Amino acid sequence: MTAELAWWTTLGCAAVVAAVLGLVALLSLARGLVVVTVRGASMAPAFRDGDRVLVRRGPRPAVGQVVVAERPAGGGTWAGPPVRYAAGAAEVRGREWLIKRVAAVAGDPVPRDRVRSLAGVPEERVPAGRVVLLGDNRKVSFDSGDVGYFPADRVLGTVLRRSTS
Repeated sequence: MTAELAWWTTLGCAAVVAAVLGLVALLSLARGLVVVTVRGASMAPAFRDGDRVLVRRGPRPAVGQVVVAERPAGGGTWAGPPVRYAAGAAEVRGREWLIKRVAAVAGDPVPRDRVRSLAGVPEERVPAGRVVLLGDNRKVSFDSGDVGYFPADRVLGTVLRRSTS
């Protein structure tokens, strides 16, 4: 084999490896993204009924970020286990979701003044594994004001933007 042919063979193999690695990275990234349709007016005017939002799964949200969380079935409880990180679209579609803004995360002071359901809790700080979620349109929002803390594992992810698809 000539040096030129060896060089082209090496280059071709490198291109194939790069393409495969790129495809794996793209699939991994896509698995961490999901599109959810907003239902209701609890986040108006920022988000409206029927808006589709792109949600990033993964890191825990920060105060001020908009998130999508699973709606409790009743009395602040959930019917089944949380959605797995690796869940497919069918499992995500099979749940009822809320879009809210994060008001407090674990370790933050309990926002008693803004969340009536937390006014009488004994703890001074939001407990580990819990978040406080509020809708921007408080008059119509079903949120922590109604059910108290949300389990952090019921947060699907952080809204990146409105989806164009």
